[in-house]
Amino acid sequence: MTRRVFYSSFFLGALVLFLCAALFFTLQVNQTLEETYEALQGEAKYAARGLQLGGISYLAGLEGINRVTWIAEDGMVLYDSVFRDLTVNQAGYPEVEKALSEGEGQGIRRSDSGGVETMYYAFRCDDGSVLRLSRPMQVVRDALHAVTPVLWILLLVLAFSAVMAFHSARVLLQPVNNLNLDDPDPEKSYPELAPLLHRIREQQNTIRAEAAERESLRKEFSANVSHELKTPLTSISGFAELMRDGLVPADMTREFAGDIYRESQRLIALIDDIIRLSRLDEENGFPEPEPVELHALSEEILAALRPLAAEGRITLELLGEPILVKGIRQVIHEMIYNLVDNAIKYNREGGSVTVSIAALDGEPTVAVTDTGIGIPKEEQERIFERFYRVDKSHSKAIGGTGLGLSIVKHGAMLHDAVLSLDSTPGRGTTVRIRFPRSGAEEADAASISG
Repeated sequence: MTRRVFYSSFFLGALVLFLCAALFFTLQVNQTLEETYEALQGEAKYAARGLQLGGISYLAGLEGINRVTWIAEDGMVLYDSVFRDLTVNQAGYPEVEKALSEGEGQGIRRSDSGGVETMYYAFRCDDGSVLRLSRPMQVVRDALHAVTPVLWILLLVLAFSAVMAFHSARVLLQPVNNLNLDDPDPEKSYPELAPLLHRIREQQNTIRAEAAERESLRKEFSANVSHELKTPLTSISGFAELMRDGLVPADMTREFAGDIYRESQRLIALIDDIIRLSRLDEENGFPEPEPVELHALSEEILAALRPLAAEGRITLELLGEPILVKGIRQVIHEMIYNLVDNAIKYNREGGSVTVSIAALDGEPTVAVTDTGIGIPKEEQERIFERFYRVDKSHSKAIGGTGLGLSIVKHGAMLHDAVLSLDSTPGRGTTVRIRFPRSGAEEADAASISG
């Protein structure tokens, strides 16, 4: 960063110096040209007066760096201080032509006789002839060389500017480079950076808190998983040990095998739910979102769960109309399935479970309502946590892994859906999943185009 600041400040200074030098030399050139023309004009007027008084002999006596040419009104050369060829008609030369018509003329052009770039000034005398003075441009350039020390001064200033720019960049950025971003102290840097450093500190505190919370959740999850896995494995191991040692009567073998099978199924269900949660946490391995029709999907789920509901004489009902959402069908299936499964397991005998599909304020909503045991208010915020059970004794009796509602929560997060819960102990519970309106609109558009 120091290098970038140095380059920026140095190039800015160099650009300013370059522009100043260009402006200076442009002004110097213009001023030199103007002064040269003024000198030629003054000398031409004096020479014209001397010519009028002394004739050609006066012109022959002039000495200096200027070439003097006397031209007749018809353009023929009457006198030239450098060249002796007087046969050339110069009436067509720009400065002469202008002097004949307007009284004076000037210009810069390559001399036909000398072949060098030359400045010309022509003045019309009272008798109609033209007196012209000229000076080679090299003389003007030589005059400009007098200001070349200024160029060396500019180069020295540029070098000094480079050193100062580098030093300034280092001094300027030293407080920034010395910042400890792991624990930024706003008091040790520029006041202008204080809001940024405060925000960085707040973000780091938030990151640390979240990391600590994640670590705590990880440890809690690991402990819960270990406990949940150990329980069925212990049972399976105990049953198998009894059968191995021949301590199980022949007529009890089938019963023990059934217990082993149930514990194995419980273990498999737990592992499956853990895998589902891991996939939802990572949010990968899923197919592309597609239009999902909630009413038909719910009808399919209720059909699969009717045998379970029949065991408790629980009535299943589906209300609403077909509504499309854009999502991952497998995940939405697991979300609704787990809600209905919970509603059946935690219901009272002879109760009911109602699944309603509706659009609330344009948002597709799935509501699962039961007439079960309900959830105390102080427990409602925690029921979507992993392995959390409101009534552990009842949960153990009906089975389950304790991960069903966590799967619902993470599935909702995957679809940017909102979960809400309304429950009264002894009267029942309603859980709603509200999908975003944009997803519904995209699903409708996809179904129409399809």
